[in-house]
Amino acid sequence: MKIATYNINGINGRLPVLLRWLGEASPDIVCLQELKAPDEKFPAKALETAGYGAVWHGQRSWNGVAILAKGATPVLTRRGLPGDPDDTHSRYIEAAIEGILVGCLYLPNGNPWPGPKFEYKLRWFRRLNAYASELLDLSVPIVLAGDYNVMPKDIDVYDPKRWRDDALFRIEVRKAYRGLVDQGWTDALRTLNGNKRIYTFWKYFRNAFARDAGLRIDHFLLSPAVAERLKAAGVDRDVRAREHTSDHAPVWIEIGDVS
Repeated sequence: MKIATYNINGINGRLPVLLRWLGEASPDIVCLQELKAPDEKFPAKALETAGYGAVWHGQRSWNGVAILAKGATPVLTRRGLPGDPDDTHSRYIEAAIEGILVGCLYLPNGNPWPGPKFEYKLRWFRRLNAYASELLDLSVPIVLAGDYNVMPKDIDVYDPKRWRDDALFRIEVRKAYRGLVDQGWTDALRTLNGNKRIYTFWKYFRNAFARDAGLRIDHFLLSPAVAERLKAAGVDRDVRAREHTSDHAPVWIEIGDVS
């Protein structure tokens, strides 16, 4: 099974890019972030024509997450991260697909630091950590995939010194991510790529992609029942080079069948 995550940065504006990639890569499950579209503007018909059922949690102009499944409709299990009933941001959706519970998330950016946006990011991360711990207690196959807006280690950013006080690289955020891993989640890309520099995001500015001035901020965290089935993981960098594309590239894992 091939599972992918892709911050699409505006699903309707990037729909041709998304559909082309779906046709080429043929992932079984896809987590999308930054839809930037309300629920009624989600392109469900176009995705259905491409062979994918979907569940989504939209928001006008900002945020928005969705889960796609090839040849099936995901079974929605949660819309929104628990822990703050007043949080109206569309940043988390969860569904069951072929025996796997998939959580798709778009963690807040948090800039500028310091400030209220950074504090919101830390609160959201605390809620995620608490809920992730509850999920692990279920002892079922779970994938938490998406744009975490954090570079966990120095090797995950092209110039660590330059990013020290950015909300994506602040020590508080890195500790929060490490707290997730310490619960028992496996960072799929880092596990299979060792100390190799591997990026998932390149800014549109200053020729960042051509210079490979990238960041690894899109992650797969796997529960033990999925981690033991992990076969491969990578980034479809070529998609980032296309016209009218997102500033992120699709990231994917392959897992084997239950033995």
